[in-house]
Amino acid sequence: MQEKPIVNADYRQSWRGRGNTPSLPEAYRSMRVPKKGSTLRKFLAFAGPGYLVAVGYMDPGNWATDLAGGSQFGYTLLSVILLSNLMAVVLQALSGKLGIVTGRDLAQACRDHYSKPVSFGLWILCELAIAACDLAEVIGAAIALNLLFGIPLVYGVLLTSFDVLLILLLQNKGFRYLEAFVIALIVVIGLCFAIVLVMSHPSMGGIAKGFIPSGQIITNPSMLYIAIGILGATVMPHNLYLHSSIVQTRQYEQTELGKRQAIRFATWDSTIALCFALFINAAILIVAAASFHTTGHSEVAEIGEAYRLLTPVLGTTIASVLFGVALLASGQNSTLTGTLAGQIVMEGFLNMRMKPWLRRLITRLIAIIPAVIVTALYGEKGTTDLLILSQVILSLQLSFAVVPLVKFTSSKAKMGPFVNRPWLKVTAWTIAVVIMVLNAYLLYTTVFGDPI
Repeated sequence: MQEKPIVNADYRQSWRGRGNTPSLPEAYRSMRVPKKGSTLRKFLAFAGPGYLVAVGYMDPGNWATDLAGGSQFGYTLLSVILLSNLMAVVLQALSGKLGIVTGRDLAQACRDHYSKPVSFGLWILCELAIAACDLAEVIGAAIALNLLFGIPLVYGVLLTSFDVLLILLLQNKGFRYLEAFVIALIVVIGLCFAIVLVMSHPSMGGIAKGFIPSGQIITNPSMLYIAIGILGATVMPHNLYLHSSIVQTRQYEQTELGKRQAIRFATWDSTIALCFALFINAAILIVAAASFHTTGHSEVAEIGEAYRLLTPVLGTTIASVLFGVALLASGQNSTLTGTLAGQIVMEGFLNMRMKPWLRRLITRLIAIIPAVIVTALYGEKGTTDLLILSQVILSLQLSFAVVPLVKFTSSKAKMGPFVNRPWLKVTAWTIAVVIMVLNAYLLYTTVFGDPI
């Protein structure tokens, strides 16, 4: 007997909003999922959104914190990268589940639940976070162009605005093309770092030990500060909005069984993709530890400095070139997901539509204008400071995305039979509290200067 759709189930009535325009309507339910066939075939139909999400966990903003952690403290902070990745796995799974079950992305869910002033405030904070993330991508791509081709930073920043054309081309061809392009760039980044990793001859024992949490991370204020920076740079708030939307590009069945299957496959997809992000972030820190920490270059935190030091330290220019290519691919990849996140957030919170190219242009200008000014006035040092500031903004906004996500997915009234199980509720709220405490510490150190 065929299972009845659950579209009109009681838990759907707990949302105030009615008749929401589908998130990303141009791609909504555009990809067919086979009703019959092997589990692998069905999973492959779902595979893709997780990789768009994983891009945010390996963007240029992460590189500076990973480089600083590896060069200063060797392999010790690998456990922090692992912990932050596990937190990301849980949060992205919840984000995907929210989108599949409710048919709302996180921005739409916030608009339907909170009052207009609160929803508007959350939108402003999220827009700031997306602009900060876009800023990191602009600067990262500009630094890569400067290092690889000698293009001045100011011109490199301006050149990044032309990615709008690439995005429009991919969007017009279909969402699968966008996913394929992103996955291809992830493969490029992974291969580049795999080769550099081998060249750096890291200590296998040191790596294994680094993945075991050390008490030093808590007792050493400098180490704790960088550890918080790694956590803040890894878990990206805009990814929670993005994932809850792009999982709806699949034509899963609107039944309890169909949604459970979709949740399972979406969780597999994002978890596997985040394993790639874990490898790349860990590889950056390991290369910094093996190349810089062991050779006495313990103050390397700038991307340009790392690029220039790799050649003399490892004895080959190939290492620096691969590092630059990976950085360029990372910056370009991140701009694609930033486009979608910006569109989702504006349309979700404000219930208004704007042409994707116009939305992207506005976001790009918000990022490019301060980047051009700072680059022209202060050069590479200024762009590094701006990169760090962008990560601070992202960290501070994270709680305002995580708390609503955990709250909604833990509500029986809003999720019905898909509500988080008790163990998942405890885990999710623990992650939310940890993030809030760490962000409070980060805010304190940002305002008062010295770690506690």
